[in-house]
Amino acid sequence: MRDYHGIIFAYHDEPALRELTAHRTAASLPFCGRYRLIDFALSSLRNAGILDVGVIMQRDYQSLLDHIGSGKAWDMSRSTRGLRMLPPFGLPQYHTGDYTGTMEALLAVSSYIGNIDENNVILMLGNLCANLDLDAAIRAHEASGADATAICADHELPSTHSSYVLGEDGLVSRMEMFRVGASEGHPSLEAYIFRKDKLLALMDACERRNLHRFHRDAVPFFLEQGGKMAVYVHPGYARIIRTAEGYVEASRDMLVPENRRQVFPADRPVRTKEHEGVSTYYGENSSSRRSLVADNCIIDGDLRDSTIFSGVKIGKGSTLEDCIIMRGCTIGENVTLKHVIADKACSFSDGTVLIGSEKLPTLVPKNSKI
Repeated sequence: MRDYHGIIFAYHDEPALRELTAHRTAASLPFCGRYRLIDFALSSLRNAGILDVGVIMQRDYQSLLDHIGSGKAWDMSRSTRGLRMLPPFGLPQYHTGDYTGTMEALLAVSSYIGNIDENNVILMLGNLCANLDLDAAIRAHEASGADATAICADHELPSTHSSYVLGEDGLVSRMEMFRVGASEGHPSLEAYIFRKDKLLALMDACERRNLHRFHRDAVPFFLEQGGKMAVYVHPGYARIIRTAEGYVEASRDMLVPENRRQVFPADRPVRTKEHEGVSTYYGENSSSRRSLVADNCIIDGDLRDSTIFSGVKIGKGSTLEDCIIMRGCTIGENVTLKHVIADKACSFSDGTVLIGSEKLPTLVPKNSKI
């Protein structure tokens, strides 16, 4: 076993995701026809041989528990260690309210982190859409001799982010906060490799100083105190899903074959909970253009630029454009949907017309009948 332990942050509710996270965390948001966002973090760790993983939760995590189960899909179902789901058991003050920031979430499970056997910890977001080559990141981290390594994107991120600027020694000299678009340095994917002793020392220092936020408080303090941080640049598609608009844009990105190749490479498969189903049936007069369609669907209408999850039924004469239709939805005949996200088990009666905007799609909550 590798001397690395994974920690995934899956407590975020991300209010900008609107109705999509009314009853789930951002990490359990369905994506790309058959996956959940947390599958990318779990699979990245699994592909690097890291099978001891803790998932930090706080509230609205039933959907996450249902999806992950024992961790069998990622080979993390073990009699000892393996996958562990971490509610805020560490300190009683964290059982109510929301975490102020990522450092507070770490402090809430400080006893768990202190007791892990591995000497290194990999921190990852549960709502990061990226297939990280953690083998390469670990090699770069060990070669650098640094106390920590920040995993960054090789391109500008569309959402607000922090960036790391390197000094002449190749290590991080400073961090730029709250950047949008072009910025100096490497945009952070908010994934890190830390020596466990350095992370615990940083957590203790932040607790004494009442510092709750990881990027705004903890990282600057770490650098000011002489902490050595390297950077590993991830080559390929990456996006942190924080808004409904970002979710739609990432879903559109997956309709582009090159982006799919970067997110789903053959040598680093993305694993997920298995749903057994029959092949999708396409009616004689149906069509599907630049769309992703999962199994166990019945398609009698026309699809364009859409993502269709398993078990969806689309009636004759119906037209869907730029839509995301989640598992178990039923769409009647002669329905027109454009720029629509339908959560699980929604139904649309015959003749329904629902059109949102490209920038602000219409969100239909779970189990809605229209």
